[in-house]
Amino acid sequence: MASIPLLRLSLLPTASTTTTHHRKPTKFRPLSLLFHPLKSSPITKINFPITTQKPKTLKPQKSSITMSTTPASDRLISSISYFLPFINGLHYGGFLFAQYPPLSHLFQPLLPFFSLYKSIPYASFVSFFALYLGVVRNPSFSSYVRFNAMQALVLDVLLVLPLLLQRIFNPGKGLGFKIMVMSHNFLFVFIVSCFVYGVVSSILGRTPYLPIVADAAGRQM
Repeated sequence: MASIPLLRLSLLPTASTTTTHHRKPTKFRPLSLLFHPLKSSPITKINFPITTQKPKTLKPQKSSITMSTTPASDRLISSISYFLPFINGLHYGGFLFAQYPPLSHLFQPLLPFFSLYKSIPYASFVSFFALYLGVVRNPSFSSYVRFNAMQALVLDVLLVLPLLLQRIFNPGKGLGFKIMVMSHNFLFVFIVSCFVYGVVSSILGRTPYLPIVADAAGRQM
């Protein structure tokens, strides 16, 4: 009789068997759907923050030649070289000095030196070749000094051309005379500007580049 309840218990379905019959089979998604290039699932979707700020660009620093990089002797010789075209071009300011007398007071301290320079025979000719042979063609000087000396010589040569044209055409009076006065005034302002720019740049140890003159001087180097 006791075996009847045990037989009934053995016939009852166990928990493991009942659950296996009623459990729904799980569906596995293929890997192609998880990593599909056009369909992004919540697992693989990543939101990156969007920044509207532009990347900062580094500006290149301008390099300039300071006084410490150029020896004092080179700066001194370069500055003296520009006195040659300046002295030879002072006579172009005669019309400006006559029209504006206060302007002549600025150049009054240079008149004794100018008179002494003109009193020496062939002073301009000797100074030109002394600067050319002694500095420009002297390899013992640096390229900085030689370039500045050559630039001063080229400027001095250009000052001779207006005098040659004046002697050839001989403007006299009228329109030709007015053109000559205007050209002399322009040349005087140009010479003074080149002189100031060349001397100041040489004192600071920088290389002055005069318009038109610098290219001609560079080809002669």
